Amino acid sequence: MAAKRKRGALAAGKAKRARSAPSAGEAVPEGGPRARSSPPQEQGSPPQEYSIPPPVSQGKWKNKERVLIFSSRGINFRTRHLMQDLRTLMPHSKADTKMDRKDQLFVINEVCEMKNCNKCIFFEAKKKQDLYMWLSNTPQGPSAKFLVQNVHTLAELKMTGNCLRGSRPLLSFDPVFDREPHYALLKELFIQIFSTPQYHPKSQPFVDHVFTFTITDERIWFRNYQIIEEDASLVEIGPRFVLNLIKIFQGSFGGPTLYENPHYQSPNMHRRLIRLSVAAKFREKQQVKEVQKIKKKGTKVLVQEDPTEVVFETPAEEKPVEIQFVKPESKPIVKDKKKLRKIQRKKQKKLFRPEG
Repeated sequence: MAAKRKRGALAAGKAKRARSAPSAGEAVPEGGPRARSSPPQEQGSPPQEYSIPPPVSQGKWKNKERVLIFSSRGINFRTRHLMQDLRTLMPHSKADTKMDRKDQLFVINEVCEMKNCNKCIFFEAKKKQDLYMWLSNTPQGPSAKFLVQNVHTLAELKMTGNCLRGSRPLLSFDPVFDREPHYALLKELFIQIFSTPQYHPKSQPFVDHVFTFTITDERIWFRNYQIIEEDASLVEIGPRFVLNLIKIFQGSFGGPTLYENPHYQSPNMHRRLIRLSVAAKFREKQQVKEVQKIKKKGTKVLVQEDPTEVVFETPAEEKPVEIQFVKPESKPIVKDKKKLRKIQRKKQKKLFRPEG
C-alpha cells in the first residue's frame, strides 16, 4: 500500500518551491535566476517572490479557417512543388496523402471532416499533362473547378523577393470581381481560402506580401509580391499560375451548376484543333504536288500563230548572191614575225609597182 500523504506536505512543498527575494544587504550570485529588480525592502517585512509577467496576448483566434491542400495520384513534379509552395505560404493549411483515382470526388468531404477542415484545395491530374484545381467550401458548398495553366514555382522562378514564413498576406482583386456575380462569388471564395486568419497560432503578426488576382483574357492570373518598406514598391516572389474557370457548382465537389464559362476550351479540343491544322497543311501540299504531276504528264497544246506578230517587222534588202569559182590563196604560215613583215612589204611593192 502506498503511504498516505500528510495534509501539511503539499503546503510545505509549495513553500520550498517559492523563491524568496534577496534582502538589501545580500548580493545576487552570477548566473542566478533572471527577474525584475525589486526595490529594497524594509527590515522586518516578509520576503517577496519574483514575479515574471505572462506573455501579452494579442487577441483570440476566432476565425478558425483550416484549408486542406492535397492532390490525386499522377501529378508531375511541377504540380507537387506548387502544392508545397501554397502550403508554405498558407500557415492555416493542412496536408494529406494523395487520393486514388478510383475514388469519387465527394469522398473529399469526408476527408476534410476527418482533418477538421472547412475549406479545400484539390489538384486533379488527368492524362499526366492536364492539371485541374478544385476550390471548395466543405461540406455545404459552393465549389469551383479551374484549369491550371502556366505554372511557375518558387524554385523555378528564382525571384529576388522574399517574405517571412507564416506572415499574413494582403489580398488584391481586380475591379472586374465586383461587376459580375460569378466573379463576386469567386472573390468571396478566394478571401476565405487564401487569407490567413488573425491570431492564428502558426502565423506571424506581420503583413509583408500581397496576393493579387487579376482578370485578363477571361482568365484569373495569380501573382505573389513582396512589400518593400523603403519605397513601398513591389517585388515578385512567386509562385505564379493562371486559372481558367470551367464551372461553379452549388454543392461541394458537385451539385447543380451555377455558372459555366462559355469561353472555356478543353485541352483535348485544343490539341485536336492543332492536329487538324497540321493535317490540313500537309493535305494542301500533297494536292499541289499532284496538280504539278498532272500538268507534266498532260499533252502539250501548241499555241496558234498570231497574225499580228508580223506587223512591226521591216523587210531587209536582199543582197545579190556571189559565187566564187577561184580558190582563195592560202596564207603562208610563218612563225617568225620579221619574215612575215618582209613578205607583206613585197606584196605591197608588187601592187604599187608602176607598169613600164
